[in-house]
Amino acid sequence: MPLDSYDWLMGEVGGSEPVIATARLDLHHISATDLVTLFETPENPSLFQGKPFTNPHRVLMDSSGPLRWRVPQVQANPLVNRWFVRWMVERSTGVIVGSLSFHGPPDEEGMVEIGLGVHDNFQRQGFGREALLGMWLWVVKQPGVKKLRYTVDPNNTASVALVQQFGFANVGQQIDEEDGPEDIYEMSASDFGERFL
Repeated sequence: MPLDSYDWLMGEVGGSEPVIATARLDLHHISATDLVTLFETPENPSLFQGKPFTNPHRVLMDSSGPLRWRVPQVQANPLVNRWFVRWMVERSTGVIVGSLSFHGPPDEEGMVEIGLGVHDNFQRQGFGREALLGMWLWVVKQPGVKKLRYTVDPNNTASVALVQQFGFANVGQQIDEEDGPEDIYEMSASDFGERFL
């Protein structure tokens, strides 16, 4: 994409998607501009100035997590950013407790995959389940979404139990280049909607 077109698109889609509110969390979408800034210069004070949240635990600052994959996608096409990273903000404190992101827009089969990370200080408090529910309730209403996918290390008993709570079916296994074997869990968007909407 020519640089001038990229700059124009960043300006046009640089804003954020509406906040997704759950029982205790506000899931704040990170704009395309802020996503790139967070990856390239995580200490940039503009990232949190004037925002209704703080990041004392430095989520996605000390470790880029999904940003190393999402940023190149956004730089290639800023329009895909609407599917990407959201802060998990505990509403009562305004503190970022984690992040989550779809891996991209729906593929040719209408499948979307999600990943999340909850900071160590906030694990085992139900924030992961709550954030996933909020994101999946949002995404099943989006055009073209037919299937939800969640992949997990089979030895990560907490994550396996989490996805099984939603009723996802184990449909196989894949080998991740970095993480090794991962079990694949899926559910149709229509089934999820019937159960949880």
